[in-house]
Amino acid sequence: MQDSPGDLLKRKGLRSTTQRRAILAALQGHPHSTASELEARIGLAQSATGGRLSRQGLYNVLDDLTRARLIRCIEPAGSPARYELRVGDNHHHLVCRGCGLIEDVDCGVGAAPCLDPVEDKGFVIDEAEITWWGLCASCRRKAATES
Repeated sequence: MQDSPGDLLKRKGLRSTTQRRAILAALQGHPHSTASELEARIGLAQSATGGRLSRQGLYNVLDDLTRARLIRCIEPAGSPARYELRVGDNHHHLVCRGCGLIEDVDCGVGAAPCLDPVEDKGFVIDEAEITWWGLCASCRRKAATES
């Protein structure tokens, strides 16, 4: 059973505001959402209640939830920032160069940081963010039929 948005906020010691709950609810079942996608999803839900979340308010809440590690922000090259609820499990991403599809990939090692740099330059490394790029099955099929 998945925790409710209010439970997630409470566990992190954050106030359970309507805006925070709306963003967490909008991410459930929609990993790798952009701010625009979340805004559209929340706007549809709020039209029924009469509430409204401004764009600046949306970004403020996304920043708050990211800093609290309730959500994760990923920024694949050439793509807007994307948000997901899957945090703290050291997973990585596959990104399709054709359609932009993003898929989660579990870490093969299991423990962060997964990879160690040749030189740490005095840093204490606690995480490695890995993104693999390629073509998804659908884009490969499309490319094969076009050639």
